[in-house]
Amino acid sequence: MADKLEKVARGRGFIAALDQSGGSTPKALKLYGVPESEYNSEAQMFDLVHAMRSRIVTSPAFDGNRVLGAILFEMTMDRQVEGMDFADYLWQRKQVVPFLKVDKGLAPRADGVEMMKPIDGLEKLLERAVAKGIFGTKMRSVVAEGNAAGIDRILDQQFEVGQRILATGLVPILEPEVSINAPDKAEAERLLLQGIVQRLDAMPGDAKVMLKLTLPTQDGLYR
Repeated sequence: MADKLEKVARGRGFIAALDQSGGSTPKALKLYGVPESEYNSEAQMFDLVHAMRSRIVTSPAFDGNRVLGAILFEMTMDRQVEGMDFADYLWQRKQVVPFLKVDKGLAPRADGVEMMKPIDGLEKLLERAVAKGIFGTKMRSVVAEGNAAGIDRILDQQFEVGQRILATGLVPILEPEVSINAPDKAEAERLLLQGIVQRLDAMPGDAKVMLKLTLPTQDGLYR
């Protein structure tokens, strides 16, 4: 775990999103060149997208010099590539840090935000992730407008779930995404930053979280 933490803290590169779920997989496959007519069941669809992901990560261009980490779908975590568990392959062969998508999608919009749906069975999922060599997690919610009450709710949920993830030894990526179509995007980002700083200051000094944030309207806002 310490070597992965060092890589994340000091390494360079981007985090690859390999976490397409059932809803987004058909579009990903279509862009890859596999139309829906090529498969007749969800199982076939997931086999095809696994083959796509395997081709990506086994490419010589996909390594820790360019790619810092990769976010995996739960089913991908349970599969193998070249005879190795997917997360082990990423780290041991490629020096790419494995993360796991843990959210179950978004709830309907209220107070200008889209909260995460309840994550049933989170603790069991995290236990499996630890056993599979996963370093951290990722979970997304959306801010659609600068509504202070809604943004507080988003952040309360992100940090509460983040604390549960930290308790297992994993490092959470908190993703309170501000929509690029928000009519008052700059104000939403100001409120978001204020709320993030308050909650980070309240955390234990040794707690480590990561933040995935929309590029802000104001340059350097999150520095």
